[in-house]
Amino acid sequence: MARPAGPVDIAAAADLAAGVADWRRWLKHERRASRHTLDAYSRDLGSFLAFLGGHLGERPCLRHIERLTRADFRAFLAARAEGGNAATSTARALSVVRNFFRFLARQGRLENATLATVRTPRLPHAVPKPLTAAEAAETLDAAGEFSDEPWIARRDIAIVTLLYGCGLRLGEALSLNRGDAPRDDGETGSLTVTGKGRKQRVVPVLPAVGAAIADYLAACPYAGGPDAPLFRGARGGRLHPRIVQGRLQQLRALLGLPESATPHALRHSFATHLLAGGGDLRAIQELLGHASLSTTQRYTEVDAAALLAVYDKAHPRARRAG
Repeated sequence: MARPAGPVDIAAAADLAAGVADWRRWLKHERRASRHTLDAYSRDLGSFLAFLGGHLGERPCLRHIERLTRADFRAFLAARAEGGNAATSTARALSVVRNFFRFLARQGRLENATLATVRTPRLPHAVPKPLTAAEAAETLDAAGEFSDEPWIARRDIAIVTLLYGCGLRLGEALSLNRGDAPRDDGETGSLTVTGKGRKQRVVPVLPAVGAAIADYLAACPYAGGPDAPLFRGARGGRLHPRIVQGRLQQLRALLGLPESATPHALRHSFATHLLAGGGDLRAIQELLGHASLSTTQRYTEVDAAALLAVYDKAHPRARRAG
């Protein structure tokens, strides 16, 4: 079942509901959280407060949550596990609850040190799954195969080329406006991207990327000023992420690519292929807009795995006697 588009209702007493409202305002205005993040955080906190209502037998208030014990928090984690929630989902929900508690503590509304002693569920060690260089090239070559409208085919080529050529998140690419489009002057240009937390970064744009975007814009039937969407849907509105995700699904079927070949895999491929080519990890961190170097370091594991595979196949000492 699809999740609701907006935040859930908060089942809490008046003093706690006021704290939630203030927390949401802080996230929106001080932390500059996106609407998607704000809604997701609200759903996670709402699920915690709904659990407390059943657990305590009444709507929770500030006094209740200040007195919560480790057993109460463990009961929440157990309830999520029994409900079939993945460990990653529960870890995120617990992180949101901690964020809310820290906010209330800074506001002087309550103190509950117990939550800091509750362990986050152990998560599976996730390593990014990039495409190979050959698979990425095939994906770019075939990106325009699924539309009879020439301008839409060029749009699909442009968006896939941009995701792989600049390492953008899909949301970052689709939020670009026409005024953000790089010039196709045959030289490496740059693009200012607004990422998570509305933080901006500058990424280089290869001539091939600039040419693909210029080719699409020349064919696009929808005009507009610098604030108009760069990537348009068939009816002229801003292109929806599901359209791009659907295109990658079609490309997976056409090219025999793995299920991990998603729009985000193009970003992983960008980083992994740069690293394999000798790119500096700190520079790649800046290009991707990662707040922490530890996030970028996951790509070293991918590259090491690829090197070990090559070693196993090619090195004389790795070959087993037949």
